[in-house]
Amino acid sequence: MTARPAINLLDYIREIPDFPKPGVRFRDVTPLLANGDAFGAAVSQMGCFVSSDVDAIVGIESRGFIFGAALAVQMDLGFVPVRKPGKLPAAVHAVEYELEYGVDMLEIHRDALAPGHRVAIVDDLLATGGTAASAVELVRALGAEVSECVFLIELDDLHGRQKLADVPVHSVVHFED
Repeated sequence: MTARPAINLLDYIREIPDFPKPGVRFRDVTPLLANGDAFGAAVSQMGCFVSSDVDAIVGIESRGFIFGAALAVQMDLGFVPVRKPGKLPAAVHAVEYELEYGVDMLEIHRDALAPGHRVAIVDDLLATGGTAASAVELVRALGAEVSECVFLIELDDLHGRQKLADVPVHSVVHFED
């Protein structure tokens, strides 16, 4: 692997006003994903926050799959998906949660993790914290431990880390709306 140039990740995260509803400023990471250097830098920076003793990376649908899978490969770890309802083919554990603009549900395969496994939960964005807190609940329901939650972006004004008070939270980029 070649050395990557210094990258300002903010240059690759665009703001989309009033998406998905009026008043929301969506942080779009597709320009970052489209640039190999920026994507690599983002994954590398996220990896700096992952404890050396984790057994797997848990990625939250959908952009958490992208960053989580890349991070799992980089760290020689397994990847466990947390999905929306009806997407996993085997027996699941499910939890319903509130979004910043609605209600949703997440699922994990019941056999995805064993008691005592340590995981890092990865997603692209921490907003109000409901999605990440639900992923923590799912992991713990399987008897596994959450070592940390790692995000590319955190929207500080939404105070999402308050819902994750008992888990170390790390974010590469911070925005105040």
